[in-house]
Amino acid sequence: MIADDPSAGVVLAVCAATDDVILDTIGASGIDKRPLAGRIAVGELGLMPDHVVDTKYHGGIEQAIYAYSEHEALRWAEELGRELPSGWFGENLRIDGLPTTDAVVGERWEIGGDGLVVETTIPRTPCRTFAVWAEERRWVKRFLDRADTGCYLRVVTPGSVGAGDAVHIVRRPDHRVTVRDLVSGTTADADALATLLACEDLGPKVRREASRKLAHA
Repeated sequence: MIADDPSAGVVLAVCAATDDVILDTIGASGIDKRPLAGRIAVGELGLMPDHVVDTKYHGGIEQAIYAYSEHEALRWAEELGRELPSGWFGENLRIDGLPTTDAVVGERWEIGGDGLVVETTIPRTPCRTFAVWAEERRWVKRFLDRADTGCYLRVVTPGSVGAGDAVHIVRRPDHRVTVRDLVSGTTADADALATLLACEDLGPKVRREASRKLAHA
């Protein structure tokens, strides 16, 4: 556990899409995540029960799990004037007490007591499916402008996860680049991005997003 981390986060809900939802102009989608009871097995590609339809842009090793912050969800709920239950953002984990969008890229979290360790990778990029699902005016632009995107996670060590599990930071890189820094339209420090890109163990999607940001920094 990081010595200067004052508190642990907690998993409020574990969510997955066990059935497709059919959206107008889109078709089948796995965005409709619903909370699951009990302990859920997690493998290299994420929650075992979860269903991904568009595998070109969703899922995979670097996007195995999507985490969203309760704090950011409540802020959106207040602005939109509607309840946004766990899973509404298409997230697998609704987390309280620990930053998701403002987590350092490559930060590792230990979740629960069954050995699950995950690593933060890239921000969520909103798409047309998310816009149709949200049914909110100019949703993609508003979501990007706010830049509260949550973060994708790579599974370092498989295990299981359940609502109520504590989330502890067990490693935090010193390059200072956060997931929010990689969101399109945000500003990022060029030196920090260069330090991140010097890391040899970066996944291809993290390297791609960091390279894009450095080109515009």
